Amino acid sequence: MLRWVADNNSSPLPVYGPEGVTEVVAGFNQAYARDAVHRTDHHGTLVAPPSGAGMSPKSYALPKGADAVTVYASDHIKIEMIAANHFPITPAVAYKFTYKDRSLLISGDTVKSPIIEKHSAGVDLLVHEALSTKLVLLMAESAARTGNPLRERIFNDIHDYHTTPVEAAEIARDANVSHLLYYHIVPPLIAPGMEVIWLEGVDDVFSDTTLGQDGTSISLPANSNEIIHQSSML
Repeated sequence: MLRWVADNNSSPLPVYGPEGVTEVVAGFNQAYARDAVHRTDHHGTLVAPPSGAGMSPKSYALPKGADAVTVYASDHIKIEMIAANHFPITPAVAYKFTYKDRSLLISGDTVKSPIIEKHSAGVDLLVHEALSTKLVLLMAESAARTGNPLRERIFNDIHDYHTTPVEAAEIARDANVSHLLYYHIVPPLIAPGMEVIWLEGVDDVFSDTTLGQDGTSISLPANSNEIIHQSSML
């Protein structure tokens, strides 16, 4: 909505993704359809042209095996979609961004994957999800002790289709990436000391890491080897 009205865009926001993105986009468009009408009625067609409302899906078949498919390319940037392994959830994908001479890969939700490792080879920044099996299993034990079998079931289910912090560090090491940024951090590190447990064993494998927080920013200037960190201001 902000992208449309704040810049009086006359075409919908393109949304790129694997098969299934069409249904997701259709749902959002339906949910906001009346809101879009009211914004045009309020601001007029100069500010909120009806042709710019909503989103437009750009769907791509899931790449086969270890292949990648280019979903966007311009003079300086290329974005590739790569199959991830988040079974039984499918499709699940990673994205590799190459801008001039810099590159990064965002893993998406996945177990430790040789395909992700292959496409991470030599990237400046690997942005990888991770789940601490140790902490999640402690939470499952706590749920069992307090008589919460449904919560126990969830905690026991989720740890087998994610990557551990150490496994992500192994990918970073073996793919020879310059820096590893952890994101999609499970469980949330809300109590003092949890970070130490979550990162247990990581430094023994790969030391160039950042534990992501809301607002963490990392910049990769073109024509440079710099990796510039800015801590969260939240």
